[in-house]
Amino acid sequence: MAQEIFELISSSLWMIVGIALIFALYLAISGICYFVWGLYSKGREKAQGYTSLKTVTFGDESAVVANRIASIAAVIAIFLLWAIATGSSLLPFSVLPGPHKGETSFEYTATNAAGETGKGTITMLVHEFGEKPEPLPLAADDGDFAQNQSVVVAQRRKALIKTQADEGFTFTEIDGQPISAGDTVNFADGNVLVTQRGSLSVEPDVGMTMEALYLPPPEAVWTRFIDLNKNGYQGVGLWENVFWSLIRVVVGFALGCLFGIPLGFAMGLNGWLRGWFDPIVEFMRPVPPLALIPLIIIWFGIGEQGKISLLFLAALWIMTIAARAGVSGVNISKVHAAYSLGATKRQILSKVILPNSLPEIFTGARVAMGVCWGTVVAAELVAAEKGAGKMIIAASKFQLTDIVIIGIIIIGVIGYGIDMIMRGAENKLVPWKGRG
Repeated sequence: MAQEIFELISSSLWMIVGIALIFALYLAISGICYFVWGLYSKGREKAQGYTSLKTVTFGDESAVVANRIASIAAVIAIFLLWAIATGSSLLPFSVLPGPHKGETSFEYTATNAAGETGKGTITMLVHEFGEKPEPLPLAADDGDFAQNQSVVVAQRRKALIKTQADEGFTFTEIDGQPISAGDTVNFADGNVLVTQRGSLSVEPDVGMTMEALYLPPPEAVWTRFIDLNKNGYQGVGLWENVFWSLIRVVVGFALGCLFGIPLGFAMGLNGWLRGWFDPIVEFMRPVPPLALIPLIIIWFGIGEQGKISLLFLAALWIMTIAARAGVSGVNISKVHAAYSLGATKRQILSKVILPNSLPEIFTGARVAMGVCWGTVVAAELVAAEKGAGKMIIAASKFQLTDIVIIGIIIIGVIGYGIDMIMRGAENKLVPWKGRG
């Protein structure tokens, strides 16, 4: 138990260090871009608008407007980091050393049971994963018991070299470096391990770039995207998959808004209803939608109703809490002012409470839409035949990382597009947000 806790803490600390380094690098790039942008924009006439008329802007959310140049620079920075980490051919030069490719060799010295010493050469051809080249021709043996060998190995993979010698054959040197069973020594383009059984395990230099299995380079992802756009995946077109995911998310989100917003208003305006529904809402809110899949299958089967129900539940509680928070956050002085002017309860609801609740509702809607997009992958686990989530899951089973990344990018781009539409609608429908 203590050992497991120690390993957990240790791995968590290493994660924190790794995340901090990546974040620091990204923040450093941001600082450099900000400095360059400051030099470029220095002395330029500032645009006049609502924000420019404010005397206090620090801490005022309405005064903080996203700098689109920063957004573009951020996307370019992510793309460059991706290309650098994968050793992309799109870069004019290699920033990080990649894995060794091509011919390499090393000489070994061995001793047999009779105490005789012999030398041999291991020649390797390192190729890209998926290729099947022929072995290189062998050099002539020196006539002793140690034989030359030629092996073919893929990049980032190991080759086990079996010797054709008598019993008692042991390796003593690799390129002049002493070695024994269990030891590892380096040669020009990799390293060699002598196993406990006396064989050689050779690993060519893996470099510092990431393997395509874990993160393919941008050009490989683009090539796969063109292929998916033309041929689809597992008999279903790319955009057909996207359409089905989109329609499920929209329907589930719409149902969540349809029921969640009135429920939130009711809880915000009536103490009995708030007490009645509060245990249910607060109990279900932290339950992840993924945990509901077994019940969804039992209750609704594996058809579309099950997937829509899961997305509906993902959005329902968020919209309920957002609407309740919007009602609770209405300034009471506005309600008193409306009553003093003779407004009825219906007019208070439609003219005061609803308009002042809309900012919270829109914020909740944006969060709910993001959660629905995240849940669609889980929803399409329920025996879906079409959908971006189904495509991602099916590709992951065959380690097709490029398809997984394409699915993630498409879901992210569409989700971002929907969020931009909702922001635009919020700016049009709630122009008073953050302005008192």
